Amino acid sequence: MRPVHSFIIAAAMLAPIAITSATAQQPQRPPQQQAAAKVAPVTPYKAVALKLPAPMNDPSFEAFRKQLGEAAQKKDRAALAKLVVAQGFFWEGENGDKADKKKSGADNLAAALGLSNKDSDGWDVLDGYSLDPTTMSFAEKQGVVCAPADPAFEEKDLEELAKTTQTDPGDWGFPIKDGLEVRAAPQPNAPVSEKLGLHFVRVMPDQAPPAQNQAPMLKIATPSGKIGYVSGENIAPLGNDQLCYIKDGAGWKIAGFIGGEQ
Repeated sequence: MRPVHSFIIAAAMLAPIAITSATAQQPQRPPQQQAAAKVAPVTPYKAVALKLPAPMNDPSFEAFRKQLGEAAQKKDRAALAKLVVAQGFFWEGENGDKADKKKSGADNLAAALGLSNKDSDGWDVLDGYSLDPTTMSFAEKQGVVCAPADPAFEEKDLEELAKTTQTDPGDWGFPIKDGLEVRAAPQPNAPVSEKLGLHFVRVMPDQAPPAQNQAPMLKIATPSGKIGYVSGENIAPLGNDQLCYIKDGAGWKIAGFIGGEQ
């Protein structure tokens, strides 16, 4: 679930996020600025509980996601175009709708994800969206849902946590499953030091590159104030860019995109 968050691994630090709205995307600091930023001392902290989003219970949505994944893996623009609304596609950025209304929905989606850029990871990102079964309603568009969905939590508690630890809200992520194992060293086979519950966890800056042929590991501070490492694919940030969908007859179509400011 939620594979699209893997962009955080490259900098080994979560991007600044907006707590109050998944649509309020914030620009990510360049890695060199992240490294230079003042890091608050690691201390024990109160765990802020959360509830993970539930998958959408709709067989037609599952079938649609399978088609989307196949198109993304094959980098098939023609197949993808059939899965996007022909008219009314939106691209919500910081300054409003960036979609070019003179272009098709498929062309706007390609622009949002950089699908025409050979150096872009847009197709991989799109494949990641296809694997995520969670959605949340988009209040500004009737009938539209967006993915990935954020967990349920008390916003004031996360704000207070950031304040008491002298951190930014964007320094916090959450495990995508209960009981996530924390390793004592940045190797996937290192001894397990503890396990995480369903609560926010502090992600620490770490400039050490992963070993060759090794899955990236994130450096974290647990509520006990101890440093550990977890698989980067198992920690998600709030405020991800989102792909949005709408029911179209018996199936689904991509209706828009939120983000893409970086």
